[in-house]
Amino acid sequence: MTFILQFSLSFLSSAAFGIIANIPRRALWTSGFTGAIGWIIYFYLRQSFNSIALSNFAAAFIIGCLSIFFSKKQKMPMIIFYIPSLVPLVPGGPSYEAVRAFVLGDSNVGSEKLMFVVTTAISIVGGLLMTSLVEQIINKRIRARKN
Repeated sequence: MTFILQFSLSFLSSAAFGIIANIPRRALWTSGFTGAIGWIIYFYLRQSFNSIALSNFAAAFIIGCLSIFFSKKQKMPMIIFYIPSLVPLVPGGPSYEAVRAFVLGDSNVGSEKLMFVVTTAISIVGGLLMTSLVEQIINKRIRARKN
């Protein structure tokens, strides 16, 4: 039951952000699916290893790989797929709580929440960079085989 609920809500949030961002209609299902797969990976890795960095990194890496796959399959830019797909991973709530704690003068809680936000952001960027690196290596090998 948890799997279906987590998958459905992350699918809806990714697809809804795709509607707000005005991506092409034929990319909504795939961006929703990509976001849901990324969230499921994040959710289960977070429960298994209790590591924010590892779970965000792996989820962003898979989102990047799926975005590359769907962009080549549907002949669309990759950004159309991975921007809405990253929405479930973005730490909006902890960012708000960090700013709120700093404004209210509770710097210990604010620092803790800020560290969570920074760790999450760095992990997401690292996962996307690793995806780009792997894609470049694969493309180089494919070109080398053709020549």
